[in-house]
Amino acid sequence: MLRNDGRKESELRPVKISRHYIKHAEGSVMIEIGDTKVICTASVEERVPQHLLNTNTGWVTAEYSMLPRSAQQRIQRDSTRGKISGRSHEIQRLIGRSLRSVTDLSKIGQRTIWIDCDVIQADGGTRTAAITGSFIALVDAVATLMVNGKIHHNPVSDFVAATSVGIMKGIKMLDLNYVEDSTAEVDMNVVMTGSGKFVEIQGTAEKVPFSKQEMDALLELAQDGINDLINIQKEVLQIDSL
Repeated sequence: MLRNDGRKESELRPVKISRHYIKHAEGSVMIEIGDTKVICTASVEERVPQHLLNTNTGWVTAEYSMLPRSAQQRIQRDSTRGKISGRSHEIQRLIGRSLRSVTDLSKIGQRTIWIDCDVIQADGGTRTAAITGSFIALVDAVATLMVNGKIHHNPVSDFVAATSVGIMKGIKMLDLNYVEDSTAEVDMNVVMTGSGKFVEIQGTAEKVPFSKQEMDALLELAQDGINDLINIQKEVLQIDSL
């Protein structure tokens, strides 16, 4: 079964990652997965949240937003609404958790690495693209800290990436675009490390409940896709391991 964009069921959309995309950030990328485009920046701040003062531990956290016309209809800015949307809050917490899962915060020192993810064009999978791109921005920010002598050991211990999987008309599919995501019977976001461990699984049945057997098959499909994404991360960073 060919999909609406001509892909096979187990095929990722084309992936393009451009490093050093923003001049002033310690780490930055533009990640494009199909028609989804996200700018991810990593900025170093020489302080930590109040609860981490005098702990000799740093912090990695994230903010996420969609530009007003990144989607088919204009999205009101959070600043105009006066509060962060529930969706944005949930996604930025997911990004932060994903990156902290492969980062030894004690090696960062008393500083915060802010990850900012701005969706400039959305066609499904913005949160998973943000995680995959943000990892590269984080690695580049850490490299900047090491070059400048601010830290002496790499705190990032493993790769991390994310993708979506789902079921449409009984067919299991990898990396859903917007049309697929909005009509899928099952929609799942999966975050995994390079060593094959799960960071987070977000799965929902929209119409018909799914079985454990179907879930296992979806997770296997997601792992194959994430392995491909991590290989792309390695190529972009020009490293085989951390």
